[in-house]
Amino acid sequence: MLPSELLIYRYNGDEVAPKRLEGNKRHLGLARDVTEVFQSSVGLKRKELDERLQALEGESTDYRVKRGLAHILVNSFSTFEVVSPLEPEALRAQVFAVSASRVASRHEKDQTLTEVAESLTRELERETSLEQVQQGLYADLPENYLLVSFDAPPPERLLHRYNLAQAQGILYRANKVVLTAHRNIPTQYKLLFKYLKLFRLMTTIEGDSDHGFTITVDGPTSLFKSSTRYGLDMAKLLPALLHVTQWSMSVDLSPSASYDDAPKAASFSLDSSCGLVSHYPKGKPFDSIVEQAFAERWEETKTDWQLEREVELVPLPGSVMIPDFRLVHPDGRSFILEIVGYWRADYLKKKFAQVRRSGRDDIVLLISERLNLEGAGVKLESVPARVVWFKGKVNPKDVLASIE
Repeated sequence: MLPSELLIYRYNGDEVAPKRLEGNKRHLGLARDVTEVFQSSVGLKRKELDERLQALEGESTDYRVKRGLAHILVNSFSTFEVVSPLEPEALRAQVFAVSASRVASRHEKDQTLTEVAESLTRELERETSLEQVQQGLYADLPENYLLVSFDAPPPERLLHRYNLAQAQGILYRANKVVLTAHRNIPTQYKLLFKYLKLFRLMTTIEGDSDHGFTITVDGPTSLFKSSTRYGLDMAKLLPALLHVTQWSMSVDLSPSASYDDAPKAASFSLDSSCGLVSHYPKGKPFDSIVEQAFAERWEETKTDWQLEREVELVPLPGSVMIPDFRLVHPDGRSFILEIVGYWRADYLKKKFAQVRRSGRDDIVLLISERLNLEGAGVKLESVPARVVWFKGKVNPKDVLASIE
């Protein structure tokens, strides 16, 4: 995604239109030029890369576009590392300790660094040069990070990422997002709801699988205090939404401070014909490391209970519950498993309210001991579900004990 200062958009009345680069010769050439700067800078420091990018900008008026393309390449296709013979902070401490008894001068500085290099050669049992010490001394400053590898994307792919990032940036200041998932095959609904759950978005859901769903998502500026983190979660949803075949989205936006003539009320809309391209994989096996670890541990458990990953949606008044797992026994018994490991108070309240509204007696909640349920205003005694506490990883034996 892009920082706010690199977002480019205009207003058509009260409708916001983000910048979009068409795949023409000029824009493809622009993407290729920026990419070539990165390719030729592998092995150089970040500040040297930035100097080359600044030279590419020159006096051109499209410098913000070039910076946006570079930002995407830095964060998604580049690997920067701290290269030093010793952890820089420890290296500085060693240099300062040696130099403490010396008078500051150019000659004494070289003598100090040479002495440290010789000491490290003995300590590490490998040759450490004066140049390596000089380079590593402040290697942990961002400007001194080395570009150690670069996975150059084709120009078309970079333009797709840029266009998507511009659209995502509009969602940073969303008051409310209304998604309409038109009649899709069931797996498309499940994919959409899975991503809504993955990004912990506060939603109200109406409809059914036969006619479609209307999903209202509260935006970051609708909270008592605007949350940058929540705004980023909203933006992360858009690439996931592009995998759904039929949908439309309307967004109410807070006013922008970027334009003096910006309308007081602004909006943004997209649908499945928008032409944006997602870089997300179509499926994600698990929503968290906790889920993955539990599934792996279950495979090693000797039991007749079968753990199922793909679980049908559980309809609720004004919402839909997407369980993490289901346990099924050969005799016909079954239980829904829901892992609750996320800390945010509004999420916890919503999750436990869902369980109460479900009216089901076959739900098992797996709750992290790190959660402050009392602080979130959650009272477990009012939740009609079995509860299994876990610390770090879920123990399958504890789950079995709760249902047998």
